[in-house]
Amino acid sequence: MLLGAGAAPAHAAGPPEVTKGPCQYTETPDEPAARPVPLPRDPRHTPDRGTVTTTLVTNLGLIPLTLDRAQAPCTVQSFLHLVRHRFYNRTICHRLTTYPTLKVLQCGDPSGTGSGGPGYRYRDELPTDLPPAPTDPTGERKVYARGVLAMANAGPDTNGSQFFLVFADSALRPNYTIFGSVRPLGLHTLDRIAAGGVAPTADDPAPVDGAPALRTKIHLAI
Repeated sequence: MLLGAGAAPAHAAGPPEVTKGPCQYTETPDEPAARPVPLPRDPRHTPDRGTVTTTLVTNLGLIPLTLDRAQAPCTVQSFLHLVRHRFYNRTICHRLTTYPTLKVLQCGDPSGTGSGGPGYRYRDELPTDLPPAPTDPTGERKVYARGVLAMANAGPDTNGSQFFLVFADSALRPNYTIFGSVRPLGLHTLDRIAAGGVAPTADDPAPVDGAPALRTKIHLAI
């Protein structure tokens, strides 16, 4: 299942701006930023050691995160850039999934629609050592374990600003960059959000994919 993050691009009028460092953050003129933000800095040597802590301050509790530079240096660099530019402040987490094999909360779109992003994209930094999902006899899907922090995307190398937080072990093809983890206090907050379920609609009184019934707002990302 694709954890969508934006629409397919249209044809741009001119060549997009691309940063000159190894991460090559690429402007998406046909998918403008949901909230104005410049391209990230892209130094010749992307920091690729150690971890960084950051916290999502939500209306339902704190979600502290540990970002792993060694695992996904370009992704961590971009995420911290968006945090510093207050891109995530006053945004909602627009999607909760409660399928038996996919249990995630998705956030990171200031428009709240699931199609917004930062006006740029960058390459995948995919995991290579995930265990096979026991629910998938083909072996194609892997375990994205409880507590994983990963990027949503709309296909290969389309990372932007949307990310998802795994609140129970999930089975996914390894097509999503893992760049950190949710700390224990954050898991407690995620469990609270997940327990509220998905907001019912007129067409589906018991959905397993949609807006969280407990509206989840990120007041600050610090």
